Parts: sequence; structure tokens; C-alpha cells
Amino acid sequence: MKPFLDKDFLLSNSVAQRLYHEHAAVQPILDYHCHLSPKDIAENRRFKNLHEIWLEGDHYKWRAMRANGVSERYITGDATPDEKFLAWARTVPYTLRNPLYHWTHLELQRYFGITDLLEEASAPSVWDRANTALAADLTTHGILKRFGVEVVCTTDDPTDDLRHHRTIARSNLRTLVFPAFRPDKALAIGTAEFIAWVGKLSAAAQVDIRDLNSLLDALRKRHDEFHSLGCRLSDHGLDHCFSAPCSEQIANTIFAKALQSKVISDEEHSQFAAFMMLFFARLDAEREWTKQLHLGALRNVNSAARQAIGADSGYDTVGDFPQIAALAAYLDLLAQENALPRMILYNNNPRDTFAFATLIGSFQSGHEPGKIQYGSAWWFLDQKEGITEQINALSNVGLLSRLIGMVTDSRSFMSYPRHEYFRRILCDLIGKDVERGELPNDPALLTRLLEDVCYRNARNYLKLPQAK
Repeated sequence: MKPFLDKDFLLSNSVAQRLYHEHAAVQPILDYHCHLSPKDIAENRRFKNLHEIWLEGDHYKWRAMRANGVSERYITGDATPDEKFLAWARTVPYTLRNPLYHWTHLELQRYFGITDLLEEASAPSVWDRANTALAADLTTHGILKRFGVEVVCTTDDPTDDLRHHRTIARSNLRTLVFPAFRPDKALAIGTAEFIAWVGKLSAAAQVDIRDLNSLLDALRKRHDEFHSLGCRLSDHGLDHCFSAPCSEQIANTIFAKALQSKVISDEEHSQFAAFMMLFFARLDAEREWTKQLHLGALRNVNSAARQAIGADSGYDTVGDFPQIAALAAYLDLLAQENALPRMILYNNNPRDTFAFATLIGSFQSGHEPGKIQYGSAWWFLDQKEGITEQINALSNVGLLSRLIGMVTDSRSFMSYPRHEYFRRILCDLIGKDVERGELPNDPALLTRLLEDVCYRNARNYLKLPQAK
């Protein structure tokens, strides 16, 4: 019987162990999609306690605590930080076979050297030891250094002023930190939030937005500003892709209605969103950016909870949206006009795994390896089974060797062991294939695969600015 979470955790044979320890584990981290706070990095935030760094914004843990019958007071309410941590510690033993059990104990080991199983009895000791470590060298900069994080790409709205990114760029932080352009709110036409967002965009770009042309001008200016600070990725979180764009004249009419607070029909919303998605793709292609599409989440489904707690608080689910026809049409429209940028496609519904893996093969370029990427397992699929299925699907119908690896997609500075988790699973899959005689036990061939997927492919593909 193997001990829990030893050095060969998830590594079932000697080939997997050698590949992980000698090659995968030592690769730097390129965290090209996350939701970390640029402010926290700019200020080199020092966390006061384990709750701040670990539980303050982690909706994965919040969902588990609610499922365990924990009162909201101890999740997002007014309980003290130590009371909230104790509520989480009491929940952890009930997360067996949930990836949270693995992540929790990986994080305690890698950040604090704590090997105790977290439960109510061990909670006071874990709390004290972790808080002591946080008071020493585990600032945001210290964490990035410890985990060999070479690049971080945050997620930023076009209206963000980017002042924290300017501060980081002037600092002596060795990790490169860049914004990523996330214009989701540009598609929310017909809502009160959209009108407020247009006002913020007007101020940020210093453009008087009166019609569609001035809206597009403001977005171009912000795109340029992001580029000047090293941004080379955009991102969209959509339930499904929009592929039936209207003409510029019709889009202008729809936008004018929205500015007058008139009702926008579902058809008009879809037409305008499709028009804007083509506009954003053309901007990215012109600048040689990489576009990310995160597709398939059904968000904020509990309206009572959203009203009481706010959006993005852990009340989301896998969406049952048709994906492939619209997504293929969108890619085809861009390919027809030679405006298809590098693109990473992420699915949230496991039903779509093989469809996404096959779709990317229909839009590859003979000039750039892996131009269209099937992105790493995302959100509800970011667990052992989901990671394995994503790797297997890509291996069967595409080129695993061109995959650009893992991202944290996290708001927590405690999430870097997710890269380790992915790398261990990948090495074990390859090791098992070798053990069964399905892959050659060729160290050079296997080493190249592992180092490429864990690091080099992303470094080469993303074309991010290099350190000076």
C-alpha cells in the first residue's frame, strides 16, 4: 500500500516517476490564464492569515462547505477568519475523492511543509504554523519565486486603468506579469450594466462614445494600451459562441437603441455579440495575439443567492449548450478572411471533449504548429478524470506533443500545485503506456514530450515579451 501524498503521488511506475522528478517537476511555470489580483502583486501583499490567502475568494471550497451544511456566515459572512478556517477544516474530511482533498493537502505541504491531515483536531496547529510561515517569506513575490513562476497573465477588463501593471513593470520582480484583455461586458448589450460599462470605457479610453464607430475606436485604444504593457492574450467567457453576425449598419442601429435604453431582443443581442466577436478576433489577429474562448459554463443560476451574496460566488454549473456548429462557423468566418488568430478553446461540459479535440484539427495552419489549441481541462473538468480525458482525447485525434500545458485559472496564490497535479497525471499516463509496450521506452523522445508540454510549447506559442 502506497502512503498518501508521498513523493511518488499519482506516479504508478518507475518510468512515470523518472519523467516527473527529472523532467516535468523542474520546468518553470507559465501561468498564462488566471484571475490573480494585479494589485496584490504590485503591492507584494503579505497575507495576515491562512483564511486570507486560502479561503477568501475560493468558490470551490465555498461550494463544498455549503454542501456540507455550513452556514453562509462561516463562508462569506461576518464570522472571524479563524472561525471560517475551522469550518473549512471540519469540511475537509468529507471531501474524500473530491479533488479538493488532494489540492488541500498538496497546498499545505508545498507552501508550509505541513503533512498533517486537515480536520477539526489538527486545525489549530495548522492555523498557527501556516500563519507563522505567511509572516515570514510568503508574500506574493515570495510565492512566485518559490514556485518558479516565470510568467503570470492576469484577467483584466478593457476599462481597467492598468496602473498596477505599470507598477509591476517598474519593479524588480523577476516574474513577468502581463494583463490579458477580457471584454465580456461588451457583449452584455441591453442591460443596465452595459450602459454603465460603456461610460467607464469612454473615460478609460478618453473617447466620447456616441455610436458604434466611437465604441470600436475606444476598444482599439484600450487594446493598444494593453499591448504596450505586454498583453498578448485576450479571453472570452461565453456560454456558447456567436456565429451569425449582422452588418455594421445593423450593429450601429442596435447599439443606438441600447444607448437610448430601449429593449434589445434576443436576436439583436446575438447579432451584436457575433459582430463584436469578429471585431475582437480581427484586433487579435492584427496584433498577433492569442485568443482564448472559455465556453459552456452556466453562471449564477441561484438568483436568491446572487441577490444576497453577489455574482460569481460559487453558484455556477456545467451548461448544456450546443457548441460545435456555432464555434465551427465562427472559426470558418475568420479563416475565410485570413483573420483567424492563434486560439485556445476550453470546454466546460465533458460531453464536448472529443468534439473540441477534433474541431481544432479542421483549422490548423501549415505555417504554425498547434495554432488552434484544445485548452487544458477547465473549471469543473479540472480534476484527475477531466485532465485524463482531455489528454486522451487530444492524443487520439490530435497532437498531444503540441499541447501548451496547464493553467491555474485561479484567484488564489495557493493554487500553483495545480500545475504539479497536471504534470503528475501526464507523466503517469505516459509511464503506463511505456509499461504496456504502447510507447517506446526512449528517454530522449519521452523527455522532449514532457518538457515541451509542461513548458516549452507555451513559451514558444504565446509570443510573450521576454525579460530585458
